[in-house]
Amino acid sequence: MRLARVLGAADLPAALAVCAQDPVAAVLASSRLEIAAVAGLAAAGGQVWGWPAVGPLQAVCWAGANLVPVVPASLGDDAAEAVEAFARTARGQGRRSSSIVGESGAALALWASLERHWPRAREIRAHQPSLAIARDPDVEPDPRVRLSRPEELNIVLPACVAMFTEEVGYSPVAGGGTAYRERVRSLVAEGRSYVRLAAGTPGDPYRRVSPLVEFKAELGAVAQGVAQVQGVWVDPAVRGTGLSEGGMAAVVADARRRVAPVVSLYVNGFNVRALRAYRRVGFEQVGTFATVLF
Repeated sequence: MRLARVLGAADLPAALAVCAQDPVAAVLASSRLEIAAVAGLAAAGGQVWGWPAVGPLQAVCWAGANLVPVVPASLGDDAAEAVEAFARTARGQGRRSSSIVGESGAALALWASLERHWPRAREIRAHQPSLAIARDPDVEPDPRVRLSRPEELNIVLPACVAMFTEEVGYSPVAGGGTAYRERVRSLVAEGRSYVRLAAGTPGDPYRRVSPLVEFKAELGAVAQGVAQVQGVWVDPAVRGTGLSEGGMAAVVADARRRVAPVVSLYVNGFNVRALRAYRRVGFEQVGTFATVLF
């Protein structure tokens, strides 16, 4: 069986070429590889493994906060061998990632090879439709959705924490959470954080006395002409009022104008309301992701 190897800086162009075979499916990995190509692997926050260990690269796996296998469909029967090689490398290093995420076939096959060796998964989300849009949205963008401003970090951060806690099941700022705060701050500074704020006054219908984040989203991964939207959240007080459709339309329109021609996201298959909203905006399914949470 052919083995995988830990790649170095000289291998990054070849690794990105593997990701370019399906930029939407690979954007989580390629976004880290593009950072590594500019600032170094240490700055990117992880390792990249390549398969096979000898000869031209055919598959890669990003190993950082998330373990992200990129195994092109063109590999056919060799895909299983690539996944097993990545699993062997992961077993040798021990679990360092908080999740396995990526195209469902590769992600779930990787977990199947690791399941007996790693701690039990907290949750497995096996069916997460991957959606993308490469044109103008089908609904009118909400004119009140705009880029977050650096001075609004203390307003935006609580909404981000609420979204993360609701989605993942624990608070990202428990025990301090400085890394999460820095991540949110960085997205705001880079022009990749969107909000709709309602100026709260005692007379408004929500009875708030400070600005309220009604809608928020981020471009969490950007690479190879794809901007992946993450962290979409609508305040519970205003859910069901159509804010998600207009908000996502605004994100799509701005991201396609400023950042990348293709906008993508992935969503839990059981979230029927969100799927319906994204499809109204014009997103179409282009694949399926899976996430294994630890």
